[in-house]
Order: sequence, then structure tokens, then C-alpha cells
Amino acid sequence: MGDFSPMEKKLLNSVSLLTKLTIWLFFIVIGLLVYIITLTENTYWGTKPDQDQTTASIVKVKDPNGYWEAPSIYSVKEQTEKDLILYGKDLIVNTAIYFGPKGSVKPMATNGMNCQNCHLEAGTKVFGNNYGAVVANYPKYRARSGSIENLYKRVNDCFERSLNGSALDSNSKEMTAIVAYIEFLGKEVAKGVRPKGAGFQDLAILDRACDPVAGASIYKAKCASCHQPNGDGQLSRDKTKYTYPPLWGKNSYNDGAGLYRITNFAKFVKTNMPLGAAHDNSILSDEEAWDVAAFVNSQPRPKKDISHDWPKIEEKPMDHPFGPYADGYSETQHKYGPWTSMKKNKKL
Repeated sequence: MGDFSPMEKKLLNSVSLLTKLTIWLFFIVIGLLVYIITLTENTYWGTKPDQDQTTASIVKVKDPNGYWEAPSIYSVKEQTEKDLILYGKDLIVNTAIYFGPKGSVKPMATNGMNCQNCHLEAGTKVFGNNYGAVVANYPKYRARSGSIENLYKRVNDCFERSLNGSALDSNSKEMTAIVAYIEFLGKEVAKGVRPKGAGFQDLAILDRACDPVAGASIYKAKCASCHQPNGDGQLSRDKTKYTYPPLWGKNSYNDGAGLYRITNFAKFVKTNMPLGAAHDNSILSDEEAWDVAAFVNSQPRPKKDISHDWPKIEEKPMDHPFGPYADGYSETQHKYGPWTSMKKNKKL
């Protein structure tokens, strides 16, 4: 290329130095960006780079719609307390393993269903009959018993009705663990508050009676593949618990359970069934939910002595299927509806 003059050589050296500085600056900027992104990710997930993700307290982003969210058990620092809460959760998820026909704690104490079969995702799913509002609202007066009930009584009601079994000893390790888990889930809810997404989602009542015959067709098309045509459900491979619970028959909930009321069952299936449904992704129409609830609750199931329920008959809910009543409506209409006239008369 020929010789360069001193001035040209000086200019070339300056350009070379500028190029090197530019390259170094580029790598420094890239390094800073990588560091910032890493720091941001670790802050979002609530961990440090060297922290074990399995024991970290995962920080959730608040639901933009304001629905209740369960706190993370891994935020509990005291190991004994954490172990008790985790045991309580396991009892909710795998109740049958401890109290079912092959139960390790008390065999044959329940029908083999799990608490989680009615309280979905261990009692944490939005409108999945979750435990979000329980602690904030107990003790409380319950018209069914006509008395003030505490959390222990509420848990045993589920054991005796939904699980068609026997009550737990209130001082037992298992009852203590279940209560500890439920109390933990509701620890951030203020007293007397019912957070958005707790329990069941409201469902407008029909202006006609629910139709069990129509419900049978819906069940066959959309429910029987999991719960079986005969309603017996499906056991896990080791036969210790139900993967899909029985909806009627000797191993299902008895006629004193909350889900035996058609309004409760219809609300439950509308936002949770068939598999994959959610409060913001329903699969059944309102009418389908009402009719399939009527079909399921028209099938045979275990009986419970409910002669002492609802001591004040005027406090019975409109869909309680057993008399006597304080109004002139029949048991059939109380069970299946239509309920519009009942609601109107009750308001008057």
C-alpha cells in the first residue's frame, strides 16, 4: 500500500485506538445488561443466585383481578412449624392414604375419598371450594347445627359427611396439622373478610326446575369418562385413593354433605368441571351445570342421621331437600326448584 507520512500514521493509530475502545465499551455494556437481567429475575422469583430454589420463598405477582392467592409454605422459616403445615397439606391431598380402607393412621375411617376431591388443589384453587375465607370467618354461627362452631367442628363435619366417616380426635396430630394448614392459608385474610375467589362462584338460579333426565345426557357426554358411567370413580393404580372420586354409591359423600345441596354442586361443577375448567374458562353452560347437579344428586348414596340439623326450620336453605319446612313448598321443589318464588316470598 506504500509508505505513509508521519501525519497519516498518527491518524491511523488514533483510529485503531478508537476501534479498540469501542469494542471494549461494547463488551462492558453487554456485561452490565446480563448482570441487570439476572438480578431482576432473581428478585422476581424471590431467590439469590446461590439459593436453593426448592426451599426458597417464591414471591408471587399479585393477581391483577384481585383473587385470593395461597401463601407459599416455604416462606415459613421455623422447621417444626413448616413440617406440621406440610403434613396438614398432605392429609388434605392424600386423606385416603391415612384414613381410607388401607389407611396408615386409622383404616376404614372414611369412604376412601380425599379432602382435595372437594377442596381442589389442596384447597387453594380460585372458586374451587378453597380455604381462603375459613380462618377469617371461624368461629361462627352455623344454622345447620344451630350453634357457634369452631374450625375443629368444621373439619369433622367434612369427615362425617363428605367423607362419610368418623370424626377425628381434636387433640390428634392429624387434626392439629390440618388446622395448622388451613390457618396458614388464611393467615393474610383480615377477620370477617371473604376474599374474592373464596368458596364457590355465584351462579344465577334457573327460572325452571333442574332436570335430572337432561343431566343424565350431560353426565354421559362430559363426565362419565373420568367418574365412570356408574358413578364409581377411578382408583389409583395402587388402589389406595381415588384419582377421580365416586359421585354416588356407597363410597361417595352422604346425603348430609354440603355438595348434596344442588346449588352447591352446580356452582362447583360450573367453574371446575369437566377437567380443565376454571372460573375464567367454564366448559358447561349454566343450565348444563344445574341439570348435571340434579342428575348426580338424584342417584343413591349413603344416608346420614340429619334429624338434628337445622333446629330452626325457618333457617333452612331453599334447596335443602328434607322437610319439615316453614313454607308450603314440597321436598321435591325444595330439592330441584324452581326456587324463584321461594326467594321472592322469603324476601317478603
